[in-house]
Amino acid sequence: MQTPPEMLVFQSPLVTRNASAEMLEVFSPQRKFSTWRKIWLALAEAQQQLGMPITAEQLAQMKAHLHDIDFDEAARQEATLRHDVMAHLHTFAKAAPAAKAILHLGATSMDIVDNTDVLLLRDALDVVARKLAIVIDHVATFAQQWRDLPVLAYTHLQPAQPTTLGKRAVLWCYDFVLCLADIELRQQTLMLRGIKGTTGTQASFLELFDADHEKVKKLEFAVAEKLGFKRVHPVSGQTYSRIVDVQIISSLAALGAGAHKLAQDVRLLAAFKEVEEPFEDQQVGSSAMAYKRNPVLCERITGLARWLMGIVQQPLFTAAQQMFERTLDDSSNKRLSIPEAFLTADAILDMLVHVSRGLVVNQNVIAQRLAAELPFMATENILMAAVKAGGDRQDLHERIRRHSIAAAAEVKQHGRPNDLISRLKADVAFKSVDLDGLMDARKYIGRSPQQVDDFIRQIVEPIRQRYQGRLEHDVVLKV
Repeated sequence: MQTPPEMLVFQSPLVTRNASAEMLEVFSPQRKFSTWRKIWLALAEAQQQLGMPITAEQLAQMKAHLHDIDFDEAARQEATLRHDVMAHLHTFAKAAPAAKAILHLGATSMDIVDNTDVLLLRDALDVVARKLAIVIDHVATFAQQWRDLPVLAYTHLQPAQPTTLGKRAVLWCYDFVLCLADIELRQQTLMLRGIKGTTGTQASFLELFDADHEKVKKLEFAVAEKLGFKRVHPVSGQTYSRIVDVQIISSLAALGAGAHKLAQDVRLLAAFKEVEEPFEDQQVGSSAMAYKRNPVLCERITGLARWLMGIVQQPLFTAAQQMFERTLDDSSNKRLSIPEAFLTADAILDMLVHVSRGLVVNQNVIAQRLAAELPFMATENILMAAVKAGGDRQDLHERIRRHSIAAAAEVKQHGRPNDLISRLKADVAFKSVDLDGLMDARKYIGRSPQQVDDFIRQIVEPIRQRYQGRLEHDVVLKV
């Protein structure tokens, strides 16, 4: 049997195992190079509107060949020219020969490449924002369902005052709400680089328009409008400021941190047997241990989140390294860091959608684990009740301390159940206290259910309204 050719070369796991077809298409060669052609067309149309001698036939030929890219021809051109923009420019000129003389008129490569990057960033941010809103919707639904189920809470990863499962879920949800606000800020502040020429001075366009500064300004905003933007960067060198990439990838890295937090919590809860990620009927947990039900999706989320959080260093280094108006070391790095950050975030979000809408809650285990610790947590209320019944506070405190130490020894040294309540019942100092009544876990969850209700009403519902009609998403997870 002959080995398939694709099995003889490395394939990025982001493509083969993780990212969605939707996000892969955003950063595909077809999308990139057809966008180059759209910018060349927008530039030519704007130049014609401002009096340049560009004909309707030239524009018509350009419009007719925005998407039918001859990639083989482009590869042949690049092998000779060693310049990707010029290679695709010549390829476009062959497809639209009438427009050859006016293609790329006055432009530099970054007038095409950088503006394309911004358009792709816009599309990719839209995918991320929509999927993030879906995650928020699912996690909030889970929180509402379990708003009043008492669970053992942890601080320092040690048992602490009880909370509810719904309240814990809104902590996860709030992280994603903050991330969505940051992503939306990036969407709202995203600007086109504009048409600024080789070093950002617009000198070539000033020459084209016979030193008419107003026409040059009109050209830039006309192109921006055709590409769906109302604003352009007020100044640039050859490229838009790479701080923009820092801001955007930082927002994705924050999403990675929030995803890691949720996934790690679910992994811990799965170890406690309290909450588990969805598990398919035919899914195998281990090749050797047939009983295992590993939290593989949450493990993959945490692994990818570490990768995503690490990528943010790259645009930071790139922005810091740019010398004067631009150095080319940014290009090879951006080709990796920007797409991979979005592909990673996209994969994480798809897995979060799947996990958050299919979490399995084991209520009996939750109740059992809470009951084992609740006597210790109830001691302050027991102390107050005994004082109200006429007891001496200092004497009662000392008795509870001694009984608590003894009960803890039963658990830790002998592996027996927590018998603190039995010990207190046997102590005459607590005979007037309804100890069984104080063992209701709901007495110790504070306003957790109401906090869940308030959070969903005040924070989540406006998000659901903003994304109304866009919250349905069929996740097809890869292997």
